[in-house]
Amino acid sequence: MPQPTPLMPHATATWLVDNTSLSFSQIAQFCGLHILEVQAMADDLAGSKYTGRDPVHAGELTQEEIERGQADPDYALKMHKAPVEVTRTKGPRYTPVSKRQDKPDGIAWILRNHPEISDAQISKLIGTTRNTITAIRERSHWNIQNIQPKDPVTLGLCSQRELDAVVAKAAKKAGIEEEAPVVADSGTDREKLIAELRAEREANEKAAAEAAQEAEAAAWLEAKRAAEAEGGDEPG
Repeated sequence: MPQPTPLMPHATATWLVDNTSLSFSQIAQFCGLHILEVQAMADDLAGSKYTGRDPVHAGELTQEEIERGQADPDYALKMHKAPVEVTRTKGPRYTPVSKRQDKPDGIAWILRNHPEISDAQISKLIGTTRNTITAIRERSHWNIQNIQPKDPVTLGLCSQRELDAVVAKAAKKAGIEEEAPVVADSGTDREKLIAELRAEREANEKAAAEAAQEAEAAAWLEAKRAAEAEGGDEPG
């Protein structure tokens, strides 16, 4: 079983490059990165500059382990304490940054199709504020011209089960009779569509990450060739 990587691999690698004499290979292996990524950080060729994160202070490495690695370039650093997975137990629903721009569309859809749902229920379901809901309802939202009502389930802001539960609770409280039962096939088709959209988004994100890594590697190789052509020392 491979050992876990630091909570913030790139920031940890940056700190190790700047504060230790560990080899790029050791740092790359410990942080779960490609050696060329570490080389690019050392040469300031990385696309974005990371702020270093001290793994000793975080409890992920000990100073003794670092010194052991510095004494033996072939030594593989061992994680002292695996990072604790961060979970949220209180507060509004967390929504990834990539989906936050979809929230107004989801809110508008609920306001149009289920006016019986209270602002408090929408706030909890979507993870938004009542001020935002009011602004969209009164069409005073700063971006109202670009807001298009879209099913929050399709947008990935909530599950179909969560939405159905809120709708049923609001309908019961408002004394609204339920309409025709949902056809199982339509639910299956909707879930299939959601899965396809998520798979497409994940594929795009993976492709972008791979392209960025290839660009960093190409930049490092170009710098190395240039240095060799000028008779200079090899980078790193």
